[in-house]
Amino acid sequence: MKRYKPMDFSGVKRYSITTRDNKVKVGEHFAEPPRAGRSFQDFFDSLPHLLGADNLRGVVDAVVAAREKGKPVVLAMGGHVIKCGLQPVLKALIEADVITAVATNGSVTIHDYEVSLVGATSEDVAAVLAAGDFGFSLETGQGMNAILKQAVAGDNGFGRAIGQAIIEQQHPYRDYSLLAACVGKDIPVTVHVAIGTDIIHQHPEADGGVIGEMSYRDFKLLTSVVADLGDGGVWLNVGSAVLLPEVFLKALSIAQNLGYHVDGFTTANFDMIQHYRPLTNVVKRPTLGSGRGFTITGHHEINIPLFAQAVLDRLA
Repeated sequence: MKRYKPMDFSGVKRYSITTRDNKVKVGEHFAEPPRAGRSFQDFFDSLPHLLGADNLRGVVDAVVAAREKGKPVVLAMGGHVIKCGLQPVLKALIEADVITAVATNGSVTIHDYEVSLVGATSEDVAAVLAAGDFGFSLETGQGMNAILKQAVAGDNGFGRAIGQAIIEQQHPYRDYSLLAACVGKDIPVTVHVAIGTDIIHQHPEADGGVIGEMSYRDFKLLTSVVADLGDGGVWLNVGSAVLLPEVFLKALSIAQNLGYHVDGFTTANFDMIQHYRPLTNVVKRPTLGSGRGFTITGHHEINIPLFAQAVLDRLA
């Protein structure tokens, strides 16, 4: 067996640090020291010009540029975002014409509906699951399924039907509803449902045909929005790890197939953990041409208000 001796390092070659190309430089990348009383814009500008902070700046730049150019900014979001108490922040972006379309999964509509109705949502699943009570609130299941059944005879899709009903039924906390805000601003609000994933599917009033039809209408509407993303639009995926990245990819494929050739747009994925589908189907694949994709990792209740304030300050 070969026996090894410690390596002699005396002959290694070295160079001067002054000749090296460095990625991090004082005066160019470093954060500024905090100080009391500074404005938000000063604080935002003081963040390091590196990594996540620069990714966030990139998303803000893209959103501001999209709105100045009249291009869509689409918010695609999962249910946890609502449970972080962010409706007032997102509603402010809708009312300021920053967000021009909203796409959600079914859980968003449930939490939004409950908040608008009673000012609260998000039951303790672990505490009630064994008793067979999880998801069986009468007002939610009966109310939302009734709205969808009534609306299927008209032209509205899932999202607009629920949002309009929240307004017409004068829910006590309707001012906190994102769906109602979208209806009030007359912007697309679409809901993309997987049958069996939402508590309203557990109720006897649920009709799979109605739910499927209303959600399919919304998919067609969303595809029209996606077809307009090219040359400066923005798609923001916030807190949806599977469903909405897949919906986005299919809508984009249809738009391309029909000749819209959507390119030159920006995508971003905001989430606490970066998952495969958002990274692949939102950040990477759709932007392979002349687009750009960003990842913002962290808690929604921190990153979304930072993002919103930075955008509103810039637009102001």
